[in-house]
Amino acid sequence: MHNGTPFGRWLREQRRARDLTQDGIGAQVGCAGETIRKIEAGAARPSRQVAELLAAYLAVPAADWPDFVRWARLLPARPGEASTAGSGATAHTGAASSAATDPASSLLRTPHSILRIPLERPEGTMDPHSAFYVERPSDAPAGATMRQPGVTITIKGPRQMGKSSLLYRLLDTAQAVGKRVVLLDFQLVDAAALATADAFLRQFCAWLSDELGITEQVDDYWRLPVGPMQRCTNYLKKYLLPQVGGPLVLAMDEVDKIFDTPYRSDFFAMLRSWHNTRQAGSVWCGLDLVLVTSTEPYQFVENLNQSPFNVGCTVELEDFTPTQVADLNERHGAPLTPAEARRLMALVGGQPYLVRRALYLIATGQLTPDALFATAQEERGPFGDHLRAHLLRLHEAPDLVAGLRGILRNRICADERIYFRLRGAGLVRRDGTAVLPRYPLYEAYFREHLRG
Repeated sequence: MHNGTPFGRWLREQRRARDLTQDGIGAQVGCAGETIRKIEAGAARPSRQVAELLAAYLAVPAADWPDFVRWARLLPARPGEASTAGSGATAHTGAASSAATDPASSLLRTPHSILRIPLERPEGTMDPHSAFYVERPSDAPAGATMRQPGVTITIKGPRQMGKSSLLYRLLDTAQAVGKRVVLLDFQLVDAAALATADAFLRQFCAWLSDELGITEQVDDYWRLPVGPMQRCTNYLKKYLLPQVGGPLVLAMDEVDKIFDTPYRSDFFAMLRSWHNTRQAGSVWCGLDLVLVTSTEPYQFVENLNQSPFNVGCTVELEDFTPTQVADLNERHGAPLTPAEARRLMALVGGQPYLVRRALYLIATGQLTPDALFATAQEERGPFGDHLRAHLLRLHEAPDLVAGLRGILRNRICADERIYFRLRGAGLVRRDGTAVLPRYPLYEAYFREHLRG
């Protein structure tokens, strides 16, 4: 099977999977880090000796060494050549013209065992340097924003779209430019702490102090005869931020937990005030805010002028494109043919988790493509957990169940608030004037489970 993966890109993915720098892998194979940089960029090819040392260090099977060396150096396979590690090498000069004139070697074929990188399960947050992370067009602007001082970034998208994975990449970028990073995952906040603004903000301040390794002095600031939002603001302004003494990224994941509280507007207005008061010489200049949400925030923040979600940089995560799905298929060792990849795209519409799960199950041999497509919408099928989670959340809101039933029957949704809640959950989309289930998989599943 031909695989057009450039050697430089493959080497970069292997290096990152091992958490090595270019200098680090260069030291392992006896060459300069600058040489590795040029190889990864496609500006240079390794010598035969360096290619063999790379093969040894990266644990390429010995039987594949000759093919590996040819691939690394872009040399065509010679008819009848034995696949042994000690075989000779064709001179690099003229390799391209030789390949062009020899039909048997017009394509450089790379062994599947060489190209396959260790597979990663699709569940959970991805490592910032994962070889399976798919960069979307919004990633680069968000990364550029993160390198600047005093920024606010919002990451929006339905569940299992890759929000937390993008967050971790942005935090990695922040650390690389010398910013200190604190991540508060609001999923960890219990119901008792959420009961009142006072209880929540006391815990918020103590939690932030602990993450920063700074002795908390919440009680001192809670004696002031002002409201909890002012107490929290004073705690950061007069105590925590001066103690940090440098740029700080405060990232808050799953802020949806606050949307169901009676003080939601006050809390988000407080964050907006921190954004608005950034100015030269202010302690707020050194505070970046990153907010991650699965819900349409405008439904819960009454005054949009007091919302932190419509200022700064907003990243709304989209589905993978057909090109991205094809690329991800290649990274998994191409377990799907191009026709099967298109069929998967037609079924799940590029939904990131569903695409990765399908590729993982097939690449690991747990399912064949035919079995995956045949059981896709079944309760015990490959996507059963994902589909059931959506169904359970729907049944917590009868108005959403009624709204989705109406969409399945009539392709319309008269209530815009219901539409935006279903859209925010990733379940529906607009196509002109019609409202449709977001993916054919969802339509088939919910038609079966929302009868009546």
